[in-house]
Formats: sequence, C-alpha cells, structure tokens
Amino acid sequence: MNAMHRFVRIVDGMNHGIGRVAMWGIFVIMGILLWSSISKTFFTPANWTLETAQFAMVAYYVIGGPYAIQMGSHVRMDLFYGNWSLRRKATIDALTVLFLIFYLCVLIYGALGSLSYSLGYWRLEPVSFFAGLLTGSEEIGRLERSPTAWRPYLWPVKTIMVIGFVLMLLQALSELFKDIARIRGFDWAEAKV
Repeated sequence: MNAMHRFVRIVDGMNHGIGRVAMWGIFVIMGILLWSSISKTFFTPANWTLETAQFAMVAYYVIGGPYAIQMGSHVRMDLFYGNWSLRRKATIDALTVLFLIFYLCVLIYGALGSLSYSLGYWRLEPVSFFAGLLTGSEEIGRLERSPTAWRPYLWPVKTIMVIGFVLMLLQALSELFKDIARIRGFDWAEAKV
C-alpha cells in the first residue's frame, strides 16, 4: 500500500503541476488566432497561424487530459452513480478504468508508430526503432513534413502526443490504485507516507 500511495502522490503531483501550466495554453491559442485575424485583415496573411493553432490545441488537449482525469472533469452519466456508496463507485470506476488503460495502451502504440514514421522509420516495429535509437543501431531518416504551404516538421507535435498519452496512462493507473484503496477502505487523506 505504501508503494501505491507513493506512486499516486508522485503521478498526481506531476500531472497537477503540468495541468496547471497547460491551462494557460488557451491564451497561447487565442493569441495565435488573434494574430491570424489581424494579419488576414490588415497585412499579408501568415501561412503558419492556422496550423500552429491546431498544434497548440493538440498540446493543450493532450497535456491537459491527465489533469482533467485527476480533477474528475470528464463527462460521467450521473443517473445512478450519484446515489451509490463510495465503495460501489470505486468498484465501478476500477472496472471502467481498465478499459481506459487498454485504450491508452493502444493509443500509445499507435502514437509511437506515427512518431517513428515522422522520424523517417517506415517499418512496422516502432518500439524496436526507439530502442535502436537509444543503442545506436537505428538512425533518424528523412523527417516528415506537413503537406501544407508552410510545411512544418511533424515530429514535435507527435512527440507531445506520445508524452500526453503516457501521462494519461500514468494518471489512469493512479486512479485505479485510488479506487482499489477505496474498495479496501483505505483513506488517502489520513495516510502519511
């Protein structure tokens, strides 16, 4: 139980801090879109604004996702859930978070494949590619670029997606551990680890 409590504290603290910083990303997006409107109205339109706003929105959404999970800000049907006991809620949450964990593992694998493709690897083993990068047996190939007129590299936004999905997976595991503790009658507020 002590190891679970430490894991929950570390993951919750990390995702809380990252989420609080990511909240300010909405102002970055607003600034980019404001500049886009101003440049289209008064100057020569900038090619980079719309795509940069899309990349910023991906970062805002994916990096802020674990914080939303932690705060319970996601949509939940409250037809029956609100009247259940804390232990029954924890049991149902523990079962449903297992589906989320499976889905996030699939997303991470797909995001790793997409990231490896953007780094010039066109085969089907993205995990072995990244292991090869660490050991020096693989090299970064021709970097993927967006097909738009601006043509930015895509690996930065794909890296953010992988990081965000991993943070969401860690937060989902943290929620699973909290639910298991609630099922066993453990109170997180009273724990001093």
